[in-house]
Amino acid sequence: MASSSGTATEKKKIILVSSDGHTFEIDEDVAEHSLTIKNMIEDGCADNPIPLPNVASETLAKVIEYCKRLTKAPDTGAADSPTQQPKTEFPNLFELILAANYLNIKSLLDDKCQSVADQMKGMSVEEVRKLFNIENDYTKEEEDDVRNENPWVFEEN
Repeated sequence: MASSSGTATEKKKIILVSSDGHTFEIDEDVAEHSLTIKNMIEDGCADNPIPLPNVASETLAKVIEYCKRLTKAPDTGAADSPTQQPKTEFPNLFELILAANYLNIKSLLDDKCQSVADQMKGMSVEEVRKLFNIENDYTKEEEDDVRNENPWVFEEN
């Protein structure tokens, strides 16, 4: 008869430390939605707190919330999937994209990139420049040349 030191419901905890020093203790199965963290766990590097220098606490809390929902109900990609989040404001959206990329959470990265694409849909070049705070570095003549060479880009939908 084999003995066990823990119960079947006991879950290993992983401690994450955000760039601003906040700690988050989460279940290993939640943390493993990040391939970056999953690899660290598999390599035995998760016995100590894992520093995440590229992710602020506010963003990390949202990422963890997403991973918890993903653990409870796997992402189906459907609009009513539990992992689908409400619309995110642009500054926060980019922080989530950067965090999802850094932590290698493909479903979150795909979802937030799609949100950016959806928000850009139907915008003019000028509106996109304003949205992303992009300075137009073309001269009037260069812009006219681009418009003449690629008229389909500037067609209204």
